[in-house]
Amino acid sequence: MKLFGVTKAMFCVAAMGAIFLPGARADDWNRKTVMTFSGPVEIPGVHLTGWGVLPAGTYVFKILDSSSDRHIVQIFNKDETMIYATILAIPNYRLKATDKTVVTFRERPAGQPEALRAWFYPGRNWGEEFVYPKAKAVELAKETKLPVLYTEVEIPLEVAQPIKTADEPVVVQLKQVPVKAIQPTGEEVELAQVVTPPPAVQAEVADTRSLPKTASPLPLIALFGLVFLGGALTLRFAERRVL
Repeated sequence: MKLFGVTKAMFCVAAMGAIFLPGARADDWNRKTVMTFSGPVEIPGVHLTGWGVLPAGTYVFKILDSSSDRHIVQIFNKDETMIYATILAIPNYRLKATDKTVVTFRERPAGQPEALRAWFYPGRNWGEEFVYPKAKAVELAKETKLPVLYTEVEIPLEVAQPIKTADEPVVVQLKQVPVKAIQPTGEEVELAQVVTPPPAVQAEVADTRSLPKTASPLPLIALFGLVFLGGALTLRFAERRVL
């Protein structure tokens, strides 16, 4: 009887685990974020022809692919039926995480659209610092008096068809190009002088979290519960036969 009591208690613990397991946020792996801009915003990266500047409106940002040292961000329309841009971004540190999305811009002279600088997902200390083509980075650095990340590798800025997968040639190229920073003085500096990347361990954890949640742990927990229940019934039947 004592053995049956212990088995029954184990089954109850498994059942409670299934009930109180915290649910994962469905959008954590791709960091889906809805943003509304009140004015036009200039964006870097590879974009559909005519979409180098986003008009005022609502857009959806998502991570297409990520690795320890760089991420690929995509911008969709509000309904997620069209991909306007695919952008290379480098993880960069901020002192304090917030519970709200934070987007920063590079302020420019009157009459010119603000330029997208970085995107921080809620609860994360490392956000996405966007990389510009070198010519545009030089211009922005002079105007904003701040360093700007850039790549000097020739990447097509405009495409006729949206980029939909991480293995398309343009995306592969974005993940491999060398990235540096340009100072307002025009001096080129190494990325490490401008960006604070995540530690290796934290980067590995972030990569694991960024993978799609293709299956819920609840079925596995339920299976354990059934195993415990079956064992308990078997022991109960055995006890009755002995008695």
